[in-house]
Amino acid sequence: MDVDPRHYEQIGIKDNDIHNIVLSYLVHNCYRETLESFVDCTGMPEPADYIEDMEKRKGIFCCVLEGNALKAIELTEQVACDLLENNNDLHFDLLSLHFVELVCAKKCTEALEFAQNKLMPFGKEQKLLEKLEDFLSLLAYEEPEKSPMFHLLGSEYRQHVADKLNRAILAHRNLPSYTAVERLIQQTIVVRQSLNQDHGKYVFL
Repeated sequence: MDVDPRHYEQIGIKDNDIHNIVLSYLVHNCYRETLESFVDCTGMPEPADYIEDMEKRKGIFCCVLEGNALKAIELTEQVACDLLENNNDLHFDLLSLHFVELVCAKKCTEALEFAQNKLMPFGKEQKLLEKLEDFLSLLAYEEPEKSPMFHLLGSEYRQHVADKLNRAILAHRNLPSYTAVERLIQQTIVVRQSLNQDHGKYVFL
């Protein structure tokens, strides 16, 4: 039976439900040591099936954050052989990280050759063509960090690509690509919007 959103806060929450929410977050983000400590403290069974998967995803995740995109691609193809082949947008994002590393290292000739050989074939898709133009524009600046596209050089972009890849690998393995915490936040936003529409300005939470 559906519950009136206004009564959600009156619903009892079991400790086991909270533990599972935390566990899903730790598994999703590859926090193995924290997960093991959490399991010990709560007495929950260790999700042994996920440990090896976590280590592999963590290795890929770290490669992306460190800017070693080619290694990340190699490792991804080992755990999900057809993932990048079927996801041009993600494949382009990873290759673009290597292009950025070449630009930052002032290897402009090598960066241009890499773009011609690896990135330009993706230009057949309009949305990727626009991305390609943004990255190529970095070559026009002696100091690319001062260009309008400077954000593509930073850690935030690498984090974005790493998160995107992590979700894609999880989905490829038929695992949730979003944590329970994220889904709860999304649900809370929808509930609040529904309450505001149906009952006016109603303070929730």
